[in-house]
Amino acid sequence: MARRRKRKSRRRLEGRKILEHVPQYSIDCGEDKPVTAARKYIHAEGIVPPALLLVKRNEHTTDRYFWAEKGLFGAQYVEENHFLFPSLRTAEEEEEALAASAVG
Repeated sequence: MARRRKRKSRRRLEGRKILEHVPQYSIDCGEDKPVTAARKYIHAEGIVPPALLLVKRNEHTTDRYFWAEKGLFGAQYVEENHFLFPSLRTAEEEEEALAASAVG
C-alpha cells in the first residue's frame, strides 16, 4: 500500500525560511536537560536575541530552541507562529527588501 505524503504547512515553511537568517549556536547538553543547557549557555555567553540554539541530547536527537526577547521557545512553535515575534519581523522585512531590490 502506497504511503501518502504529509502536507507541509506553508506558514511553517515560511517560518523556517525566516529562522535560517538568525544566528545559530550548537551545543551539547551534557548532564543537564536540553532546556537547562540552553539557558546556561545563553547566560554564560551573553547571547542577545534573536538566536537559534541546537542542543544535542544524544547522538540521534537534537532539540531546537529559539531565544527571543520574551524568553526561550521551541523552534517548531516559532516556525508556526513567527508573526508573534517582533525580532523576526525585522529580519523578514529585510529579506523582502533584498528580494525587491534584486528584482527591480
